[in-house]
Amino acid sequence: MNTIKFSELALSDELQEAIAEMGFENATPIQSQAIPHILEGRDIIGQAQTGTGKTAAFGVPLIDRLDPRDKGIQALIMCPTRELAVQVANEIKKLIKFKRGISCLAVYGGESIERQITALRRGVQIIIGTPGRILDHMDRRTISFENVKMIVLDEADEMLNMGFRDDIESILKDMPKEKQTIFFSATMPKPILEMTKRYQNNPVIVKVTSTELTNTSIEQEYYDVRNDFKVTMMTNLIEAHNLQLMLVFCNTKRGVDEVVEELNLQGYKAEALHGDLKQAQRNTVMTKFRKGLVNILVATDVAARGIDVENVDAVFNYDVPLDVEYYVHRIGRTGRAGKTGRSFTFVTGRREAMRIQDIERYAKIKIAKGIAPSTKQLFELKQNKLSAQLQQLIDTTDLSSYHKIVATYVEQGISIENIAASLLRLTMGEAKKETVRSSEREERSERGSERSGERRERRTSDSRSEGGERRERRERTTSDSSSERRPVRNRRSEGMVRLFVNVGKMDRVSAGDLVGAFTGEAKIDSAQIGIIEIFDKYSFVEVSDNSVNDIMDGMSNSRIKGRKVNIEIAQPKS
Repeated sequence: MNTIKFSELALSDELQEAIAEMGFENATPIQSQAIPHILEGRDIIGQAQTGTGKTAAFGVPLIDRLDPRDKGIQALIMCPTRELAVQVANEIKKLIKFKRGISCLAVYGGESIERQITALRRGVQIIIGTPGRILDHMDRRTISFENVKMIVLDEADEMLNMGFRDDIESILKDMPKEKQTIFFSATMPKPILEMTKRYQNNPVIVKVTSTELTNTSIEQEYYDVRNDFKVTMMTNLIEAHNLQLMLVFCNTKRGVDEVVEELNLQGYKAEALHGDLKQAQRNTVMTKFRKGLVNILVATDVAARGIDVENVDAVFNYDVPLDVEYYVHRIGRTGRAGKTGRSFTFVTGRREAMRIQDIERYAKIKIAKGIAPSTKQLFELKQNKLSAQLQQLIDTTDLSSYHKIVATYVEQGISIENIAASLLRLTMGEAKKETVRSSEREERSERGSERSGERRERRTSDSRSEGGERRERRERTTSDSSSERRPVRNRRSEGMVRLFVNVGKMDRVSAGDLVGAFTGEAKIDSAQIGIIEIFDKYSFVEVSDNSVNDIMDGMSNSRIKGRKVNIEIAQPKS
């Protein structure tokens, strides 16, 4: 649709000045549709999600309809979460900067109610708050809505999803009969439409259509990936695209916590954001993320409402969203303000693949199928990155003291080439992330041969005799508190050697982790790895006879899931 310039709208000079200072010139589609109707005093039903500029869509006309001489509450904006209330309040404060006599206040749980009461006594015209805290003030009679001219429900669908319907109804019933009511919602389920019929007067419907929902500056891809490989795929994509600031979305709070733990074990700075966190914790997490002290924020959809952080490089849909509209809501947090962004969606199984098709139909887009970066590509990227860092260090740093140390090593008979190679190995080995699915492994998967460690374990378990199962139980119970007694078994395959590895289920190690470590650190082909057995405190991995020395050398001083690895031959070669 055609948009308009803010300068073309009948707004006060003070508001125009604030809008210009904020750098806005052209109104977004939802602003172009909503602002003129709200200025006329019409009730509005607006359908839009985060990233479309809806705060200004109701905030701009709301401010110009207030009377600065009246120090009572004239406008109420309800939000589902504290984060969104704070975000909206900050936006409103920017818009009222040059409006003398107009003030606003955010009221929400987790902050001192006495402090809010003190601010209310001084007089404010605009209240932005969560339903629960608004009701608290109403019960204390510290808020009066008898002079309210306008009420806005922002993210109305989420407020209902979070169980605020009774609270919202109680607040709306306490409002004056003559008022302007604005509903903004990403979706329009039946309960929302029922409320609009009861509390609005002949509303105008303004809507950002699905063709306008997707940001063309966002490169969107999906990847077919097993559940146990998702974190590895994510870290590979982070390395491949040199991503700095990322949002990761999971469908459950448990999923959020598990992903954060996995990422932190691999050396990334990740934090969780979900409903179980207290307000002080949420504030701390968001402050770290905005300052770049944490570069990966893992969140649920509800907890992420109100997140508005600039320069987000990419959004990861770790889980395919349960609602197609959530997809648009999630990815809208990158590619803002004319910048480009990326979104990566992880798909497991046919059902989730069908949900991608639903998203494409809804948003009228095509999401490309991504090709996972290979081991070789990641290694070359790391090489190039390290080369640039070395050159910058050489160009900008005084290295004379280090030259003396190098000279000392040379006098001891260590060549410069070996010094440099050893340091490079340490640097790149520490930074290397586990890479499981190399191009050779992809080809093997397509041929249907032992596609995953999980499949190997199932096959091994199925073929194991009842007596074998009893032996396995005995092996687990013979472990000493300080060490494991490694059982000796016959080799399963000709030309294969059985290795003992001192990590297991208690370290949350999967077959994919072991394959990734062996192929990544020892530079062996995944075809050289056979049956993998994982027990509580240790594992056994069959490898080809001619790869043993490479594995022993390559895996020395290596770690899997943060634990230093010790590898021994469990069955001598014969």
